[in-house]
Amino acid sequence: QVQLVESGGGLVQPGGSLRLSCAASRSIFSIYTMGWYRQAPGKQRELVAAITNGGRTNYADSVKGRFTITRDNAKNTVYLQMNNLKPEDTAVYYCNADPLIATFVEYWGQGTQVTVSS
Repeated sequence: QVQLVESGGGLVQPGGSLRLSCAASRSIFSIYTMGWYRQAPGKQRELVAAITNGGRTNYADSVKGRFTITRDNAKNTVYLQMNNLKPEDTAVYYCNADPLIATFVEYWGQGTQVTVSS
C-alpha cells in the first residue's frame, strides 16, 4: 500500500505562483509514472502534467510554459510548480501514481484545492 499526500494548495491572485507537493509513503518512482490531475466543478478530471520513471515529462497544452513537474527521489516527493496562474486553473489538484506493471495498483492522493481569484 502506498499513501500519497498532497500539500501546497491555496488561494492566489491571477499571475501568482504556487508549488504543490506530493509525498509518497515509500519509494515508487522507479516503477510508477507520477502525475498531477485536476478537476474543476462540473468538469471531468484532466491530466495536467506527468513524469515517467525515466524523467520524461509531458504537459497539458493549457499549462505548457507555466507549470513544471519535478521530483526528488531522495524525498519520494513530486512537485508541481505553477506560475502565472489563471482563474481557469482553479480546481482540486490530485497526485497520481500510475504503475508501469499492469497488475500493480494505481494510487491517488486526497486532493488539494487551488483557487485563483482576485
